[in-house]
Amino acid sequence: MAASVVEGLGALLPSAQSMQLLVAFRDEEGALEVKVEVPGYPRAAVEKLGEEVRKSGGTFVELWRLPKSERDALRSRTLAGGTPFTGEERAQAAQELQQHLEALAARPPPSAPAPLTTAPAPEVPSAPTRGGEPYRAQEEEPQEDVAQRRGRRFAVKLELEFRTELDFVREHALNISNGGLFVRTAHRPPQDSVVTVDVKLPNGQRLQGEALVVHVVDAPYTGGVGLAFLSDDATFSRTLDDYLASLVGEKA
Repeated sequence: MAASVVEGLGALLPSAQSMQLLVAFRDEEGALEVKVEVPGYPRAAVEKLGEEVRKSGGTFVELWRLPKSERDALRSRTLAGGTPFTGEERAQAAQELQQHLEALAARPPPSAPAPLTTAPAPEVPSAPTRGGEPYRAQEEEPQEDVAQRRGRRFAVKLELEFRTELDFVREHALNISNGGLFVRTAHRPPQDSVVTVDVKLPNGQRLQGEALVVHVVDAPYTGGVGLAFLSDDATFSRTLDDYLASLVGEKA
């Protein structure tokens, strides 16, 4: 069934202007990353895709919704060394994924583990899973710093430009986090639309990339739009991380 989901991606995501696939295999699992370029966020289509993946016995994750550290860890855990395919090569990607899953299903069940003869390792808190196995974020920086910034929203006043297909707007972002920002503006693109943002930081650097309109606040003086960052560009991520780290230091 997993193969039919992959082959049917074109029908499930009809608004996709381009599609890239990455298939990777591990001893006990197979993973598929799908990147699509669409004019807006196709919420209904994504929900349908998630439902089909779950029916096939898989786990569906929207990577852009994860904090950067978890997103990077998941990619490292499941997708490193994967094979890329274009959208037109969906049938080939599906065949390779299906062959790997069939080989896993044909394996004999594992034997019972031998009794422990050494002290057990410290218990690790439960983490999100992929293919039934937990993954842990790689510790590239102290965990307390990551915990401070993950999901934390900082009040700011940053010059910002954002573009839609029809408009170009200059405004100010009033708060920012690892996941996105809120812009007070009378110009409110519809929810699920994608905009291009250019945020000027106090140190002169800029955050430039795409963002998704995740909510719209319709109020005369306090309304605006909440934007979720979509960019996976390494420079964008590093610039954002460095800026948030500086804010943590200022407000510690």
